[in-house]
Amino acid sequence: MPKKIIHIIINGTETETIADTGQRLIDLLRDTLGLTGTKEGCGIGACGACTVIMDNRAVNSCLVPAIAADGHEILTIEGMMKDGNLHPIQEAFVKHHAIQCGFCTPGLVMSARALLDRNPSPDREEIKKAIEGNLCRCTGYEQVIEAIQDVASKGGNLCR
Repeated sequence: MPKKIIHIIINGTETETIADTGQRLIDLLRDTLGLTGTKEGCGIGACGACTVIMDNRAVNSCLVPAIAADGHEILTIEGMMKDGNLHPIQEAFVKHHAIQCGFCTPGLVMSARALLDRNPSPDREEIKKAIEGNLCRCTGYEQVIEAIQDVASKGGNLCR
């Protein structure tokens, strides 16, 4: 498979790497760059487990060709912590028990981050819409919504 050098900013760090032209962004992140926090669930963009933020928008990294990330900025779950401290969204997920098995959690956190970056004060319906592409078999979503509402009530702009 042909390869291409790509330049991306991942979690705030400029990165130059080689991508196969048929490689997906999730595979570049996990296999090439060792960022295994992003999970692959379905591989067809239906479950949201692989959600990352690309240029301030939540995307399913299983659907994005790696070479399409050339010149763009990517935020993964690994980029959420600062100085070894959980991000306020992650803290809220823990506080509200919005984590069960944890497989979907990185994708849900990234969807929440994209929402709160765009709208620091979403209402319940906006939160539900923002996470509708993230499937979870364990939490029932109520705790996830409560966690996101908690961060929003503190001025969701804590996300920056």
